[in-house]
Parts: sequence; structure tokens; C-alpha cells
Amino acid sequence: MANDYAKFKKQNRLLIETIYRDFFNNNQGSLKIKKEAVVLKNLEVIINTTLKLSSEMGFQSMSLRDLSRESGLSMGALYTYFNSKDDLLRIIHHFGMQTVPDLLTKAIDGVSDTHKKLSNVVQTHLYLSEMMQLWFQFFFMETKNLTQEDRKIPFESELFTEQIIIDILEEGRQSGLYSIQDTTLTAALIKALLQNWYLKRWKFAKQKISIEQYLTFIIDSIETLVLVKKEVKA
Repeated sequence: MANDYAKFKKQNRLLIETIYRDFFNNNQGSLKIKKEAVVLKNLEVIINTTLKLSSEMGFQSMSLRDLSRESGLSMGALYTYFNSKDDLLRIIHHFGMQTVPDLLTKAIDGVSDTHKKLSNVVQTHLYLSEMMQLWFQFFFMETKNLTQEDRKIPFESELFTEQIIIDILEEGRQSGLYSIQDTTLTAALIKALLQNWYLKRWKFAKQKISIEQYLTFIIDSIETLVLVKKEVKA
């Protein structure tokens, strides 16, 4: 398991570029710049700089002039990609919220073993939050700054993730593999353990706890919680 995260990161190294390319393809009509390479490069700079500044000062405290100065792009160049700061906030949320459900769904495609499904979802979510750490922190911290209508985006993503876990837990309960009664609360507990990794990343780094150690802890904790206990014969 020691190299699993490195393998995951290598396999998904083009993930962010794919997200930016989708944005380019879906917005070609409104973008003034038509060269894909330029758009992808500048989008990466804009998003990375926004996430960095947001982690340091908060998105609401960040001004577009801060973003222009830190990114090296003019104000005019920034407005090529979005119309306002609120528009930028929505774009970042849309980027992430289409990525997480897609990868979690792929993690269980073709998997018949119930417990393997659960392990795959937990591992994928944890690894993805490590690879996109600033993104995940941004999603958690900045949802409150979305309009009521736009808040549906992260809320639906959160519910989608938990529903995947609920469905797997229910499958295990029905088959007699799991001994839990409340699959909804159990799924919420698992999600909280996953969120703890990227929200308290500094603490784990200080304690020198690796992502593989934390993954093993989560899997062991889940198994203790949900698996049917086998009686030990005397």
C-alpha cells in the first residue's frame, strides 16, 4: 500500500487539465481567446492563484487586483475568463463538483465485492483530497459565500458522495456482511473521517502521519464498525 497514492497521482495527473479543457470546450462561444493552449495555461494560473490566496486570506478578502498581481495577468485578461468574482467562485465549484462524483463512480464500476467497493470509494476520496488539497479546502470553506441557488452545487455533490456510501452499506447490510442499522449516519461518519484529513492536514503533517497510515486507520475503523462479528469458538 506504500506506493498506492503515488500510483493514483500518476494515473490522474491529467485530471486538472481535463477539467480546464472541458471548460474551454463548453465556453468557446463566449471566450475571446480561441487558442486552447493559452486558455488552459491561463486557467491553471488563475485557479491555482485563487486557491492559494483563498487559503491565506479567504476568498472574500481577496480582491481581483490581488489576483491580478499574484497571477501576473492583467485585469483585462482575467475578465476574459469570468465576468465577476462571484462568477469565478461558481466556476471553481463547478470544476470540482463534476470531478469528485465522476471519479467515485469509476472507482466502483465493475466491482462486485461489496467491501471492495467501500474500500475503493474511501481510498479514491482520500487520495483525491490529497491531490487536490486546496480545492477541497476551498469547497468546504467557501460554500457559504455562494448564492442560495449556487449552493445546490456543493450540497448535491456532498449528498451524492454520501449516497454512494449509503448504497454500498445497505448492500452489505442486506447481504448479511454488515451489522449496522443506520446506514445514513454511518455514511456521514465515514465522510467526516475523510474530511478530517484535508481540514486538519497541518496536524497530521506535524504528527508525521502519512496518507497511507490514515487510509489504513479509516479502513480498520470502518471494518470494526460495520463488519459482522464472527464468534470465536472455544
